[in-house]
Amino acid sequence: MTTVADQATSAQVAAAIAALSGRRLAILTGAGVSTDSGIPDYRGKGAPTRTPMTVDQYLASDEARRRYWVGSHLGWQAFAAAAPNPGHLALATLENRGLVSGVITQNVDGLHVRAGSRRVVELHGTMRRIFCTHCGQVFDRRDLALRVETDNPWITVPENVALGPDGDVLPASTEGFIVPDCSVCGGMLKPDVVFFGEFIPAEKFREAEQLVQGSDALIIAGSSLVVNSGIRLLERARRRRLPIVIINRGATRADHRATVKIDAGASEVLQSLADSLPDR
Repeated sequence: MTTVADQATSAQVAAAIAALSGRRLAILTGAGVSTDSGIPDYRGKGAPTRTPMTVDQYLASDEARRRYWVGSHLGWQAFAAAAPNPGHLALATLENRGLVSGVITQNVDGLHVRAGSRRVVELHGTMRRIFCTHCGQVFDRRDLALRVETDNPWITVPENVALGPDGDVLPASTEGFIVPDCSVCGGMLKPDVVFFGEFIPAEKFREAEQLVQGSDALIIAGSSLVVNSGIRLLERARRRRLPIVIINRGATRADHRATVKIDAGASEVLQSLADSLPDR
């Protein structure tokens, strides 16, 4: 059985187990769930400074797209090589046991799917897919990476690369880089992720709402709940008087609304819950 280190956290975990036992759980995860896989957090202590590209910049500027694709390609190998950590695996185990109805994630790394979770709602999309903004053709990111390397053989991934939370790297130069286009119609390609300035697709958010609606409790792990979509889902659970457990290092926007707040790392706590929660 996995145990958490300090007495205060152990008491919080015990309170969470009491609140969650016998219930079917919806899970909402943020960037803090993937830090143990080597992908940095957005806002946690020591998080890198972010200069996110907006969707308007991406769509309007050839130079912005060139900067995006250089940085994204440089970070892709490290991002794609990240493996699911014990927290991801614990959630997949809980789903296999029938205790978790599904995972809603704000992450774009695809690690919940790779860990074996079957029902995953990727609120902000996924870096695994690229689509054409003109004809709608969808491409696998791995195939596109090979095209980028063929068209830009001079590109090499620097050693000790400082990976960003979205799997990109700030490039030293973009000069001479050939931006990939659609191999079907020549149109503009865009990763299947929600950029800053974009809204989460309505059907995707409805799917997340339905998952919460069909559950008896909500666990929020690794999210500071700065993004409004997380707060909206928490409110859906709160209005139904469902137990809400928040697991996050540091404060979140909704600590005062939680049934139990556990100030600790997501991996260790999710492992402990998977070990301790009884079957329904």
